[in-house]
Amino acid sequence: MNEFAVWAPRARAVEVEVAGRRLAMESHPDGWFTVADQQAATGDDYAFHLDGGPARPDPRSPWQPEGVHGRSRVVDHRAFPWSDAGWHGAPLGAAVIYELHVGTFSATGTFDGVVEHLDHLVDLGVTAVELMPVAEFPGRRGWGYDGVDLYAAYHGYGGPEGLKRLVDACHAHGLAVVIDAVYNHLGPDGNYLADFAPYFSDRYRTPWGAAINLDGADSDEVRRFVVDNALMWLRDYHVDGLRLDAVQAIVDTSATHILEEIAEAVGTLQAQLGRTLWVIAESDLNDPRLVGDRQAGGYGLDAQWSDDLHHAVHAALTGERHGYYADFGRLDDVATALRQVFVNDGRYSRFRRRRHGRRPSGIPGSRFLGFLQNHDLVGNRAAGERIAALLGPGLLRAGAALVLSAPFVPLLFAGEEWGALTPFPYFSDHTDPELGRAVTDGRRRELAAFGSPAEAVPDPQDEATFVRSRLDWSEPAREPHASLLRWYRELLRLRRSRPELCDGRLDRVRIRVDEEHRCLQMDRGRITVACNLGARRVRAPLPATARRRLLLCSEAAPDLAGAGVELPPESVSIWETL
Repeated sequence: MNEFAVWAPRARAVEVEVAGRRLAMESHPDGWFTVADQQAATGDDYAFHLDGGPARPDPRSPWQPEGVHGRSRVVDHRAFPWSDAGWHGAPLGAAVIYELHVGTFSATGTFDGVVEHLDHLVDLGVTAVELMPVAEFPGRRGWGYDGVDLYAAYHGYGGPEGLKRLVDACHAHGLAVVIDAVYNHLGPDGNYLADFAPYFSDRYRTPWGAAINLDGADSDEVRRFVVDNALMWLRDYHVDGLRLDAVQAIVDTSATHILEEIAEAVGTLQAQLGRTLWVIAESDLNDPRLVGDRQAGGYGLDAQWSDDLHHAVHAALTGERHGYYADFGRLDDVATALRQVFVNDGRYSRFRRRRHGRRPSGIPGSRFLGFLQNHDLVGNRAAGERIAALLGPGLLRAGAALVLSAPFVPLLFAGEEWGALTPFPYFSDHTDPELGRAVTDGRRRELAAFGSPAEAVPDPQDEATFVRSRLDWSEPAREPHASLLRWYRELLRLRRSRPELCDGRLDRVRIRVDEEHRCLQMDRGRITVACNLGARRVRAPLPATARRRLLLCSEAAPDLAGAGVELPPESVSIWETL
């Protein structure tokens, strides 16, 4: 027997159609409709009819085998043969997170295709896999941020069973799993939620469409929809964490913000499951309130992404100053990011033409994620080129060393570790021609702010744009990719073996900058990371009395015995003071 339930407060009558049978549902005062069906079984397809209207998929559909416009399918989440009973999660502060897009990560573009490469991630030194959105989205390909069936794992990747196999395999490899969840908007294609209830607000707009109704009339059930969805991924799919997309676009004036409500609900579930769970936010607000303690007025999230480290390092390495890079470029900005997370900590932002951000005083670096690349920062470029297409091997190694020795939780973007040359521009597959044209035109207008002419922006709707984005797994065995991959492995091995490099206490970070000679030295306890980002050999001054042991270098081993260290152009040396 299965019970079907749907919230449809505007409907006078609701029927559920199951395996060709239509059943009238009982109306309840709170706007819910329910019915128990003795014949319904796992695997049956079903849909709802509102006031005799056309078939609509379940807003909480667990599976959409025919896509966003098709019928829903009954799933029994208890039936999967899990083998991860001994898995209890992992501490976030010691994590190394690897972000990937399922559709371009492997030749098959499926959850099972990801499993084939888990040994590579373990050998690299990764401890957690972060999946770009996997909730059902329209078409045969896409980034996933236009999902509309938030409870259904994307059918093209392998559906619910495929995702469970991937999570189970990750746990068997000692890897945690993070799901990218999008609660700031839903996509337009296949979005039937407004037919059922007031899920959206006309009081706010996001850059991507209608805002979710989190603080208006009838918003209690909408909030429940969001919180229940977050808990579903963690409970039914054994996922270890959520990455919440662009929370600055979540508008909620309630006394208890939806982010705080999610964090509190996840904390309760963590206690029930006896398994460590994470909630990580993406935000460009530079607002420490996201990870602040709830008792002090914060939302109590476990961590948030920090764009400032990326922007500072990227601008210093590439010399780019367009768009949001206008606020960065000096090595002092890199030093500030390493010492206190946010460079824009209340200072004037030329990009925004106003003051921006607030310093996260008293919050450890382990509550922030640092990265050299991620899907957005690659995809925001006109052609989607990665940083390996912009820099030579010396500066690539320097950028990796700065991020992987920083006092933050490092995040890698798939293929970064070998300097993948395959691009990652935005791609989509909307079947509505008008919507497809709107997406293409909107993408080109958006990137015009970065100085990109329309002809330089690949058409997101063209299948070739997606095909070019698929990782080339023959690259890691060839030079110069193989050497860069060894460098990443050595950096992560060093991070793993030295507790100083996982220490999130920002007051223990010491940095010296020589802006003229493009040299930066960072002390993490007894470990020094010295980067020469310039084109000339420089001598870094050091006390002559100290004894030092070389741990890692990107060029010829320097002499550490004297009162200074000779650093070759565009090089990194890491040593320990004994």
